[in-house]
Amino acid sequence: MIAETVCSAVSAAGLGIAVVTAYRKRFLTAARIAAYSLVPIGLVMTGVVEWLADTAFSPTAWAGFGVLGLSWMLFATTRAVERRRGGTRKERKAAKSAAQREAVAPAASAPSLAAGSRPSARPAGKPRAETATDDFSDIEAILKKHGI
Repeated sequence: MIAETVCSAVSAAGLGIAVVTAYRKRFLTAARIAAYSLVPIGLVMTGVVEWLADTAFSPTAWAGFGVLGLSWMLFATTRAVERRRGGTRKERKAAKSAAQREAVAPAASAPSLAAGSRPSARPAGKPRAETATDDFSDIEAILKKHGI
């Protein structure tokens, strides 16, 4: 009963302030103040205030919030420990078995290349000066295309 009275008084005061603001020719601000001042009375009319008042003064509701907080804390703690360890037990076990399944020398089955037979990134007969010139010619072509 008291919560409804307080909300009604707040709405009435807000509407009074909105009227004074509108009298000063600040209509946009007055409309905004009126919108904010109608919220408490709307909450009273929908029954939200009564529900909140009943919940706020109920020991059972507060115990329920405490249980929810404890549950959240347990979830957060287990998640932090899981991250620190590097995943869940199943994920660690799967990673361990995958590491055991992998060959001792994974590249042993691939044909090895001799040091002299490695393919290089550029042909051996092309000197470095020409590649630099090619790079500049590409840049020149781009600049010419844009009229620079």
